Amino acid sequence: MNAIVEKFLKKGTNKGVFYGGTFQKSARKETIEVRNPATSEIFTHVPDSGEDDVTAAVSAARAGFEVWSRIDPIDRARHLRKFADIISENMAKLALLETEVTGRSIKEMRAQMARIPEWIEYFGGIAMGLEGESNVIKGDYVTMTHYEPLGPVALLTPWNHPILILVKKMAAALAAGNTCIIKPSELAPVSPLVLAALATEAGLPDGVVNVVTGGPRTGEALCAAEDIHYIDLTGGTSTGRKVAAKAGERLIRSTMELGGKTPIIICEDADFEGALAGTLFAAFVASGQTCVSGARFIVHASIYNRFTNALAARADAIKIGDPMADSTQMGPVISKASQDRCTRMIAQAKADGAVQVSGLSPINLETPFDKGFYVRPTVFKEVKPDHELFLEEVFGPVISVTPYKKESEALDLANTGTFGLGLSIWSRDIARAHRLSLGVRGGVIWLNDHHRNDPRSVWGGVRDSGFGKENGWDALKAYMTKKSVIIRTELGHDDWFGGSARYG
Repeated sequence: MNAIVEKFLKKGTNKGVFYGGTFQKSARKETIEVRNPATSEIFTHVPDSGEDDVTAAVSAARAGFEVWSRIDPIDRARHLRKFADIISENMAKLALLETEVTGRSIKEMRAQMARIPEWIEYFGGIAMGLEGESNVIKGDYVTMTHYEPLGPVALLTPWNHPILILVKKMAAALAAGNTCIIKPSELAPVSPLVLAALATEAGLPDGVVNVVTGGPRTGEALCAAEDIHYIDLTGGTSTGRKVAAKAGERLIRSTMELGGKTPIIICEDADFEGALAGTLFAAFVASGQTCVSGARFIVHASIYNRFTNALAARADAIKIGDPMADSTQMGPVISKASQDRCTRMIAQAKADGAVQVSGLSPINLETPFDKGFYVRPTVFKEVKPDHELFLEEVFGPVISVTPYKKESEALDLANTGTFGLGLSIWSRDIARAHRLSLGVRGGVIWLNDHHRNDPRSVWGGVRDSGFGKENGWDALKAYMTKKSVIIRTELGHDDWFGGSARYG
């Protein structure tokens, strides 16, 4: 087992920021507390990096780019495969670290961690097959194209999937030949630091993977850095607007994977038990803290009461508690602020006239978990389209259930609001399911399933859920520029001002 992972599992480890292939002491003395949300205890501190740290990390990334970008894609793929192998070797400990910092159940993190290497292997593989084109064009010319990396890129990653979302971005960026400066969420910055150290151990050149920790000021400094050529953010919509505006000012490309208010349409002919199990997972995995968490259930009136009652019963049966225990099915939310937001939205839903049908009993956990940021899985029925709970992202285990009678009504309900990231449709009638999929607004749509993710399946939203794509060829090419070279093959020369007829 890798020593660096073991070390970071110990409380209080603070090795600073990471750039140039090693841990560096921050230029600032200020630090940020990182708490274990299951107990509210401080797990460690990390530097609240300033502009000097960002400048040093970007400079290291530039130096690394001069090496990494010149490595043949076949050889880059070999490096990336070794990186994937090292992650695989440390998978169990990385799962423990993620659980310690995020509060996600160890069962969830083991399952998620097992898939992480796939993204690195996949992008390393397809980068080897990225081919240019050539054509003979009018006037005895040949045109050829090829792809080139952009340079150092900024990856701003969230706390809910610290490694998974980082790797989705980083694998594409590195396979394309870029170098990365990562600014993880201040709530869960530990595992990205470990991942950067593992990348260096895997043989990636110094400066290829760099991490600066800190809050909004750190992110602002990174986005403003002159030698950043791409910004890839997963975060809230308000943050996304600011970062996209900063990228626009500098005329650099960006990807924004932002918030959502995910609809789940349950048709009257759905496989009842399959839909119940699948949508329960959609709503409450990760304590409802994913951008595609099932948030508003839109259920046909003929099965509305039956489905709502069954969903509430299953929600109340979910075992919450110590996320390190194998028997725990759901851990806490990430912070006291998140817990308070859930509590406030529950109160508002009641004030709006919605009826709470699950999550009514108090949470009684033993010390030290009685101090954790826990929220019971909570289901509301009789939620109207103008209720806050129907419109606004909770980012916690609080959901609404609303009936519909006609397909057109289901579509209107699903398309209400400003988000458009993910959604699922549950029906045995594939024609109906497909028909509904054409009418709903969203970037990722599942039919008779939810939350499936794969490096080959593109991922991204529309409207307030952002723009750009993760996964697949779209992601790889986004991290590259396509260069066109036009070659004259005709003998002689043109002289426009001497009477030549050729122009353009």
